[in-house]
Amino acid sequence: MRQTQPASAADSALVRDILDFAALGSATSHERAEGIDYFINAFWTAGQRQAHAIHEISYRACFKPQLPEFFIARLTAPGDLVFDPFMGRGTTPLQAALMGRRAGGNDISGLAAMLCRPRLRPVGTDAVEAALRGVDWSRGAVRRPELLAFYHPATMARLEALRDWIGERAPPGDDSPDPVVDWIRMVAINRLAGHSPGFFSGRSMPPNQAVSVAAQLRINARLGRAPPERDIAALILRKSRTLLRDGAVPQGARPRLSTGPAWDVPLDAGAVALAVTSPPFLDVVDYAADNWLRCWFAGLDAGAAALGQHRGAAGWTAMVRRVLAELARLVRPGGHVAFEVGEVRGGRILLERQVWQAAAELPFERLGVLVNRQLFTKTSNCWGVSNFTRGTNSNRVVLLRRR
Repeated sequence: MRQTQPASAADSALVRDILDFAALGSATSHERAEGIDYFINAFWTAGQRQAHAIHEISYRACFKPQLPEFFIARLTAPGDLVFDPFMGRGTTPLQAALMGRRAGGNDISGLAAMLCRPRLRPVGTDAVEAALRGVDWSRGAVRRPELLAFYHPATMARLEALRDWIGERAPPGDDSPDPVVDWIRMVAINRLAGHSPGFFSGRSMPPNQAVSVAAQLRINARLGRAPPERDIAALILRKSRTLLRDGAVPQGARPRLSTGPAWDVPLDAGAVALAVTSPPFLDVVDYAADNWLRCWFAGLDAGAAALGQHRGAAGWTAMVRRVLAELARLVRPGGHVAFEVGEVRGGRILLERQVWQAAAELPFERLGVLVNRQLFTKTSNCWGVSNFTRGTNSNRVVLLRRR
């Protein structure tokens, strides 16, 4: 039976511990269900664009910077290593660096490092503009005619010229490319397709979800227009200025970024003070399909990385246990793991309980689950979904402390 009480009335040492470091306040409710303590409040803002501008790179199913910020501020000190084994676009490493912590991240997709690494290194817009002037835009040719569903022929040729220029200077697999070239590739990856004139394509889906060629042709037919010509260099420079409007990330120790499975990370044991992460949620998101166009531009095989999709809770829980076992090796005694999951399948499967189960018998103290309630669904603006009917309405963060 679920019992609810104000957090201020909770009297267990465990609850007091959570209240002490999180400063959750009297508005927080405390519930206990299935032996798990839940703490429910609006712990961080639901606003989409209230963080540092350097975060404004789209990626499917990413959490907002305010989530790692909440835990980094309360559970780490300057100079500590903050890590995410599923870093995606790099929200956790970037926020850690912005807060004077050492940044660490890993992802099985090589695209993640290309999106994260450039924003952790100092680059100025003058250097970006100068480099773009050095591109021989006349070298390009339309090599994949099917992509004309997205691009004007002149834009497509320039895009191929830029792709060649980057490939000569920063081939895939180079983990220390020229910072300016690395930055230009990162911005270009983010501008490939979208729903406004700020993208290289004609009107398409939001930039974190590339549609198929057939689907784009249907969009073009419905709109009754072909993709317009775009100025690639101008758009890259404009986006660069937007990303850097709040300044670059302060420089500290070299970021520790890697590409590989989340249960086999090349970091020393006990190196991590805090891990803030969110794994793929069952089979909700097909990252390979969403990122096929980005992988083409980056010279990556979208299907090469074994991006986990688990249709059943048992397989997903087994994967999570492998990841938590690796985090038990990486996180120092007294360090923490904030493991975020969302609502899936209409709330019929509570993934935080699967994480709770996966952490059993590992050297973690299971502190509880923080539920950050939001006043909208993440998908509402894009899909016209009514509040609390579909999509992710809350962040559910399982909080663990390394013994």
